[in-house]
Amino acid sequence: MLGENHSLRNEFPDHLDTITSLNNSDAEFAEVLKQYDKLDQQIRELELKDSPISDESIHDLKQHRVDMKDKLYHKIMASEKS
Repeated sequence: MLGENHSLRNEFPDHLDTITSLNNSDAEFAEVLKQYDKLDQQIRELELKDSPISDESIHDLKQHRVDMKDKLYHKIMASEKS
């Protein structure tokens, strides 16, 4: 679906406390989360404005977002196990 919000808090509502805690205590997590949110916003704007961008380029942006989300998710899960 175009323009869908994929913010980490939206994607993982059951882990909001962990996301907040890591964002406040883990500088690397906070930086990746900041980049992830910025990229998610950029993708939504491109989709909603029907901006001229190649399919390959938008696919690459979305793949990068997935890679960052995966990294953040693994940190969330590791934090909850400890």
